[in-house]
Amino acid sequence: MHVNPRKILVAVKQLNAKSLPAVLKAAQLARASGAQIELFHALSEPLYLDLIDASQPGIDKVQEQLQLRARQWLERIAERLRVHSIRVTVSAHWDFPVYEAIVRRAIESKADLIIAQRHAGRHVAAGLLQLTDWELVKTSPVPLLLVKSSRPYRHPAVLAAIDPSHRFAKSSQLDHAILRTAGGLCRLLRGTLYAVHAYEPALGVDGLTVQLVEELLEASHDSALERFTKALGSTKVARSRRYLIAARPIDAIVEAAGRSHSALVVMGAVSRSGLKRLLIGNTAERILDDLSCDILVVKPESFRLPVSRRPRGARLRVASPVHMTGFF
Repeated sequence: MHVNPRKILVAVKQLNAKSLPAVLKAAQLARASGAQIELFHALSEPLYLDLIDASQPGIDKVQEQLQLRARQWLERIAERLRVHSIRVTVSAHWDFPVYEAIVRRAIESKADLIIAQRHAGRHVAAGLLQLTDWELVKTSPVPLLLVKSSRPYRHPAVLAAIDPSHRFAKSSQLDHAILRTAGGLCRLLRGTLYAVHAYEPALGVDGLTVQLVEELLEASHDSALERFTKALGSTKVARSRRYLIAARPIDAIVEAAGRSHSALVVMGAVSRSGLKRLLIGNTAERILDDLSCDILVVKPESFRLPVSRRPRGARLRVASPVHMTGFF
């Protein structure tokens, strides 16, 4: 993400919602950075065709009417933002599934930040259910801000979760991107930057003396501290705002976010396949559930787009008449 975002794509799921925290957060960032906002709604609901009258002109008319209605709802939201001198455009397109539609629109509109609201409820088997927020984490090459809290940003604490040990093949460039993004958000929102690094201490081995185990633990800590300090470099993170925690990443990030009262956690994600993706995915799902604050996910420059750039259009299904099938 650019230090100052230029184009923010806001995925609006429920057009008539009374509360739109993702839009509110986008407005705050846009006013601070001068960015343009695009309010986007994916029309992904299936259209059921009548076997008796499935004329193409009729289908096209229904699509146009529903698309126009969605844009009208989005314009109502946009007008409330334009009062505050925020540049806003709207778009609604037939495409599915929703997460692919959002990614495709972000790429087409050259957005450098996507803002979406987190899926309500826990992420149980999210990879199998294709929950929109989880799928966006996996597939979006564009930085993704998942909004979990409805509270506006007021001089927020921003926590950068980095991994100088480069577990799971994460590169140092990704740590730099995380710190750069987190620092940029702090400057825009007049917040305070924190950083966390989770490391795995040396495990005890049967037969070792207590003294030797303690020396191994101390060596693990010192090595992790050296990597953490080097990764932070000239970043302006006071020592009191650096959390070096001997724990699993999910536990360390949640602990650091609580201790710093973070409003936003910036973290990285890498693409995986097969069993490794499933195992790492379980950790990411827990982060989406266990953190109470907003989450901004960035990807390495080498991330490859896993979805097609071509929209799918409307999803058409045939509704079999009851008198023909005998079943509902």
